[in-house]
Amino acid sequence: MTVILKEVLESEKSILRNFYSLYLHELSNFTTNLDVGEDGVFHYEELDKFWGVDGLSPYFIKLDDEIIGFILLLERPFLKKNNDYGINDFFILNKYKGKGLAVQAAGKIFKEKPGQYFVMQVVENKRAVAFWKKVYNGLNIETHERQDLIDDELCLIQTFKI
Repeated sequence: MTVILKEVLESEKSILRNFYSLYLHELSNFTTNLDVGEDGVFHYEELDKFWGVDGLSPYFIKLDDEIIGFILLLERPFLKKNNDYGINDFFILNKYKGKGLAVQAAGKIFKEKPGQYFVMQVVENKRAVAFWKKVYNGLNIETHERQDLIDDELCLIQTFKI
């Protein structure tokens, strides 16, 4: 099973919006900063900016022709300082977890976009922390890790060069 990354077109915004609601629902287990809207959906208000701001690059993770997740990659000129790229959001549907597909997707983005990276996880999200450690070990990536308080949440931040 091989995954591909496909840049999300603005015409596919509604699909990405649905995936973001699932992603935010999952994240709500680890933060008090997320609440479901009155319509029963988790909303990501910044989503409309993805196609109007240089350096916000959403990608679908696809298996065959099926969308199984997404990555939001931050790039220059959106990023101003030490990093060329940041993986801001990374999500794969539960059905596809544990099959190595998310690791493949991370490896593909790193291969396509070499440079200085940062990746961040909420400390309480043990599954995400373990996943990224698995990625780094599997791809022989040496990281520098620190903790920081971001939006009132304790986060782990790894930086590394590809």
